[in-house]
Amino acid sequence: MASVVLDSDSSSDVSSQFQHTPSYCEENVYLLCKKLCADGVADVSDLFVVFISNEHKHIPLWHQKASHRADGIILWDYHVICIQRRKEGKSVDLVWDLDTNLPLPSTLASYVSESIRPSFELFSEFQRVFRVVHAPLFLRHFASDRRHMKDSKGNWTSPPPEYKSIVAEDGSVHNLNQYIEMSTKDVLKVVGEDSVNAVLTEQLGVLVGESQLEQFFSCIAS
Repeated sequence: MASVVLDSDSSSDVSSQFQHTPSYCEENVYLLCKKLCADGVADVSDLFVVFISNEHKHIPLWHQKASHRADGIILWDYHVICIQRRKEGKSVDLVWDLDTNLPLPSTLASYVSESIRPSFELFSEFQRVFRVVHAPLFLRHFASDRRHMKDSKGNWTSPPPEYKSIVAEDGSVHNLNQYIEMSTKDVLKVVGEDSVNAVLTEQLGVLVGESQLEQFFSCIAS
């Protein structure tokens, strides 16, 4: 596998290597997973797609390029990132977020600390939920015809990618809503072997709370 340098100065150079369409983070991550594998940066079995949202569709993240604030905070309805599990020796898990101004990739620990900030006290309506989906399952089953990006008159709320929409292996044309529907009451009660087995076999993965994300990936790596 190719090595990855965590260098904030080269972050913009790295991000320019990937297809990125603003407001289409789920498709950006779909293509990112494929490119990381094609370029030898990662094995698909070590990649996990993570949808971030909640029942209110209000989730704050810091250090986002789309923000107009100095701290980079923005309120998304949902967001999607990729986490790369690292298994060799003392290496660390990495986060690939094409919408962040943090280094690309960032370590999971630094991304959680800087972008998610679980220690920051939030009202309940802003609590983040994380749907962790194994990339091999995501690449086979995910589909989007981009209907969620059109207003009531059928106009695009944000220009779509120029490439064709993503169709699942079974012919499904749109199931994004299944991935972004989540609630704080449905997160795992206990992170352990059963949840690790579930993320490797369940099409829609598992739901973890913001205080469980790092623990969950430490279980996956063990």
